[in-house]
Order: sequence, then C-alpha cells, then structure tokens
Amino acid sequence: MGSAIGDVLPLAVGIAISPIPIIAAILMLLSPKARGTSVGFLIGWVLGIVVAVVVFTLLSALIPKSDPDASRPIAGIIQIILGLLLLFLAFRQWQSRPHDDAEPALPSWMGAIDSMTAGRGLGLGFLLAAVNPKNLLLAAGAGLAIGAAGLSAGSATVVIVVFTVIAALSVAIPVIAYLVAAERMRAPLQSLRGWLVRNNATVMAVLLLVLGVVLVGKGIGSF
Repeated sequence: MGSAIGDVLPLAVGIAISPIPIIAAILMLLSPKARGTSVGFLIGWVLGIVVAVVVFTLLSALIPKSDPDASRPIAGIIQIILGLLLLFLAFRQWQSRPHDDAEPALPSWMGAIDSMTAGRGLGLGFLLAAVNPKNLLLAAGAGLAIGAAGLSAGSATVVIVVFTVIAALSVAIPVIAYLVAAERMRAPLQSLRGWLVRNNATVMAVLLLVLGVVLVGKGIGSF
C-alpha cells in the first residue's frame, strides 16, 4: 500500500495545485453568496475527484494480471500514453501563457460566479474535478497505479482517500479558512487570486511537464 500511495501522491498534488479551481473557489468566497456556493463547490470538487479515481481504478481491473516481478507491458503502454498526453497539454499551456503585460484570459463562466447558487457551485466543482481533461489524465494515472498494485479493497480505499484528501486540499483550505475568519481572509484571497491569474498557464505547464515525464518514466520501467 505504501508504494501505491507514493505513486499517486505526485498526481494528487498535480490536481491540487491546478490554479483554475482555486481561482473559482476564491471568486465564490468573494461573491455575495460566499458561504453557500463555496461549500457546494468544495463538495462537488471532492465528489468529482472520488468518482474519477474510483472509475479508473475499476477500469484498471480489466488489464490482465501478471506476476508482480514480471514486466507489465499493457500498464506501461497506458502510462506512456498518459504521460505523452500530459506533455502535450504542458506544451499547450506554455503557448497560452500571457506575454509582456497582456491581461491573462480567464474562462467566461467565471463571470457568472456572483449569481451562482450552492447547487450550481456543486455542479461546477464536480465538472472541474471529474471532466476537466488535465484532471482526468491525472486521475487515470492514479487509478492505474492503484489497480496495478494488487491491493485488497480496504487498502485500495485507503489509497483513494489519501489521494482525494491531498487533491482537494487547495480548494478546502481557503474555503474552511474563510468560514472560520471571513473578514481576515478577504485581502489574502484577493492577493492570491491575482497571483494565480497571472501565473496560471506557467504553473500548469511546469506541473504537467514534470508529471508527464514521471508517467513516461514509470511506463518505460514497466517493460
């Protein structure tokens, strides 16, 4: 179980430090319906992560089992493909970074956050976690690692819980901190939002590059 946790931790961190959901959570915390929408968003974010990693863990069971000491070419090929896709996304993110003093472009749906309800916040959190291509690739890598580890149901559940907690921390921390001390958190949240908006593409490009190389390396090591 320890090796499986070690395999999924970098992928969980990859989901956690994705700037777009953090920016969305911060915008909700600065909106008129801050408490309801932010809590709904956090619940949806956690549910989306759980659903994605559980689905890919179950799908990994379809890969033929082999001797633990033998090579695993099918799992290796899948890891290489996932790694290459992450490297492609890293290249796209790097190309999309703002140049000079250009204002970074944000998704148009962020403009509707002020009027969101808790239910819509939950739906948005779920979509960003479970449908976003970057998160899907990272969840697929985690599910493959969990499934390939040959764990019992209990051990696999523990690994999934650890993965989910780490992946959800970046959204959970500002939401919980705001609920505890709303007024004191406004200025830090504004500053954090500005930094994330300016550096979104660069952060994601570097992150996806590192994770893509890691997955390709693990895939090559499976042969």
